[in-house]
Amino acid sequence: MKKQWFFLPALLLSTGLFLASCTEEKAKTENMQQPSGTEEAVSPATATTVDQTLVLENLTEAFKGETTATAKYAAFAEKAQDEGYPKIALLFKAASKSESFHANNHKAVLEEMGASIPDVKPEFTVKSTLENLNDALSGETYEVNTMYPGFLTNAKAADAQMALITLNYAYKTEQKHIGLYKKAIAALESDRVSTLPDQYYICPTCGNTYDGSPAKRCGISMTFSDRFIKLTNA
Repeated sequence: MKKQWFFLPALLLSTGLFLASCTEEKAKTENMQQPSGTEEAVSPATATTVDQTLVLENLTEAFKGETTATAKYAAFAEKAQDEGYPKIALLFKAASKSESFHANNHKAVLEEMGASIPDVKPEFTVKSTLENLNDALSGETYEVNTMYPGFLTNAKAADAQMALITLNYAYKTEQKHIGLYKKAIAALESDRVSTLPDQYYICPTCGNTYDGSPAKRCGISMTFSDRFIKLTNA
C-alpha cells in the first residue's frame, strides 16, 4: 500500500505536465496563420460582407435576361423556319425552352427571398438567321464570361445557397449553348446545315441542353433523363 501512495504524486505530476503540453500545442495550432494564398477565400466570417440586396439585384437582372432570351430565341426560331432552316429553328426552340427554365428558377428564388417580380417586356431585333445566331452567341458568351461568374461570386460571399444553385444551373447550361451556336454558325456558313441535329433534349430542372441522346442523368442537376423534354422536327 505504501508503494501505491509513493507513486501517486509522481503520476499526478506527470499527467499535469502532459495536459499542459497538449494545451500549449493546441494554442500554437490555433494561432497559426493561414497558408499563403488562402486569405481571400470566402469564409463564414466574411460571408456577411456582401449584402443580400446585391444578390437580389443580380437575380432580378438574370431573370430579366433569361425572360428576354426566351422570347427572342422563339422569334429567331420562326425566322429560321421562314428562311428554310428547320434544323436551326429547332435549335432556337430548344434554347428558348431552356432559357424559360432558367427564368422560372430565378423567379422562384426571388420569391423565396421575398422580392417582387418585375414585369418584363422583352425588346430585341430579329435579323437574318446568321445574324441571329451571332447575336445569340454574343449574349451567351457575355453571360458565361462576365455576368454569371460575377453573380456567383456575390451569391457565394453572401452565402445565398438557393441563389447559387439557380445561377450555377444557368451558367453551366449557357456553356453548352455556346457550343451549339458555334456549331450551327459553322454549318450555315459552310452550307452544311443538313448535318445539324434534328432532335434536342432539355432538362426541366436546370435547362441543360443535349443535341444527342443524353446520359441516364443530367450532367448538371443529376435529374433522370426520362424526365427530359424532347424536341424534334419529325
